[in-house]
Amino acid sequence: MANIEQLVEELSKLTVLEAAALVKALETKWGVTAAAPVAVAAGGGAPAAAAAVEAAPVKDTFDVVLVSVPADKKIAVIKAIREVKAGLGLAEAKALAETPNKNVLEGAPKADAEAAKKKLEDAGGKVELK
Repeated sequence: MANIEQLVEELSKLTVLEAAALVKALETKWGVTAAAPVAVAAGGGAPAAAAAVEAAPVKDTFDVVLVSVPADKKIAVIKAIREVKAGLGLAEAKALAETPNKNVLEGAPKADAEAAKKKLEDAGGKVELK
């Protein structure tokens, strides 16, 4: 039982991409598929299939991407970047502000990503959540 707990701990450390690669490797090795079987009820197959499609996993982490910064708002945006991303130096924040389509935060929870987006937009930057 200790081996199973240790295995669970190790698997919990995987990134999403690593976990997806693991699933594909196990599917190939064992000759199975990890897709959940969809049961179709007589007379109600279409709604059940539509519900299965709508039940796609909800994204819970986001990347905050600074798309552009107007020249007259650059200083305010640099200050906002330093507030959003703790421990970032002035030079690094300036580089982020001057590089279009650069990730300010990666894998941030939804609430943190939305707060960062609001702060950067209030400072004058154009921001997207991906």
